[in-house]
Amino acid sequence: MTEATMTMRLPKGEALLGLLQRYGVYIAIVLLLLFNLVFTPNFFNLGNFRTQFVQVVPVLIVALGMALVIGTEGIDLSVGGVMALAAAIMPLYIGYGLIPVAVIAMLVGAVVGVINGSLVAFVGVQPIVATLSLMVAGRGVALLIAHEQMVSIMDPNILAVGRGSTAGMPYSVLIALVAVLLVAVLVHRTTFGKQLIAIGGSRRAAELSGLPVRRILLLVYVLCAALAAIAGIIGTARLGASVPSTLGNLIELSAITAVVVGGTPLSGGQVKVIGTVAGALLLQFISATLNQHNVPDAYSQITQALIILLAVYIQRARLAVR
Repeated sequence: MTEATMTMRLPKGEALLGLLQRYGVYIAIVLLLLFNLVFTPNFFNLGNFRTQFVQVVPVLIVALGMALVIGTEGIDLSVGGVMALAAAIMPLYIGYGLIPVAVIAMLVGAVVGVINGSLVAFVGVQPIVATLSLMVAGRGVALLIAHEQMVSIMDPNILAVGRGSTAGMPYSVLIALVAVLLVAVLVHRTTFGKQLIAIGGSRRAAELSGLPVRRILLLVYVLCAALAAIAGIIGTARLGASVPSTLGNLIELSAITAVVVGGTPLSGGQVKVIGTVAGALLLQFISATLNQHNVPDAYSQITQALIILLAVYIQRARLAVR
């Protein structure tokens, strides 16, 4: 029996909620693009789309890591702090070149992930509490490292990560595409991905089945933090300066919104990689639309909050119908 046939045989309420959960983000993108086609001059200009894709990269990369964590029924609020740490670390090693700087920044992010994962997996601290503490501490440490100062980045190789391109394709977008591909393969084609989803479905059942639950949880938080560090590197390169006081502020909100709107339930047990990509693009297009119509940024944040509430309501309502 096909999915379409099953949907037709469901009660109308459940069928509608199911369709909204699976395809709502894509429908929203199409409607938003149609709105811009009619009411926003030059929105479909190639240069504008290039700008939108470049701007969405940090949120998308962070959202990929967040999707893995949420898939285990967790949450990671420390991603903005990790981005700030990556930004603060980069000027200290900039003389060594792009690769060493990137590796060191990712290792620092991985350390935060180890702390988060250890608190969740071994100590038993609730993910929101463990990562909240690292969110605050991470940015605080970043500010101490940077002496609360902005530091300009002059290395052309590092700047190219955020500003350069090849054959018209920005390097940052290429990095994001590689990250999407790798996370999709990890989730859908590896034992690790299957174990991750099993843990999110029922941690207790996964433990009774003999799965290495603690090790998987630890690795998930490390991956999330490493991806946040990559986003920090790209954000710093694009700005041309290390600004740990502001880099990554509220990005956890955007990442969670992209993941949830993309169809990954906060209750865990699923990871929608392509949906997460669509969710990040939807947020970027909403922000760009509001900006081009001279609507203050505050309304963009309010819109994100409302989108989260709507997405969670759809998920819970569908469960209630069942």
